Order: sequence, then structure tokens, then C-alpha cells
Amino acid sequence: MRTYTANEAKTRFGEFLDRAQREPVRVMRHERVVGVMVSAKDYEAMRAFSADRLQHTLDESAAAAERAGLTPKALDALLFDES
Repeated sequence: MRTYTANEAKTRFGEFLDRAQREPVRVMRHERVVGVMVSAKDYEAMRAFSADRLQHTLDESAAAAERAGLTPKALDALLFDES
């Protein structure tokens, strides 16, 4: 992964954008990473992966709750109970 200082990214912005289309590009400021530029295609792929992973986790949690007896009816009863 290529690294640019924030100043280099600003002064060589065209090159910076071109490189980000091929691979992620790290941006440093004061010797610490402040960001990473990726292509729009890579960004959308990361978003889709995260959404799929979240949906899988939610599905697994719902299945485990149902196996433990937490049906929609039981959940409604728990949420309605004001004691």
C-alpha cells in the first residue's frame, strides 16, 4: 500500500486519485494514519461485505434465540411486562 503525507496528497491529487483506483492509498499526518483512500468499486464491495456479515450475525442470533425458546410471542410478553 502506497503512503502519502497529507501535503503530498494535496499537491499530487491527480496521481493520488489514479493510484487509489488501483490499490488502497494511506494518508499520514504528523506520523499517524489519518485515512485510507480506496476506489468507489472497492468501497461498495466493503459495504456489501459488511452488510452481509451483519445480516448473517442477526440471522444467527435470531435462530439461537428461537432455539432457546424466545419466540415472537414470548418476546412480546417480556416487553409488555412492566414489573
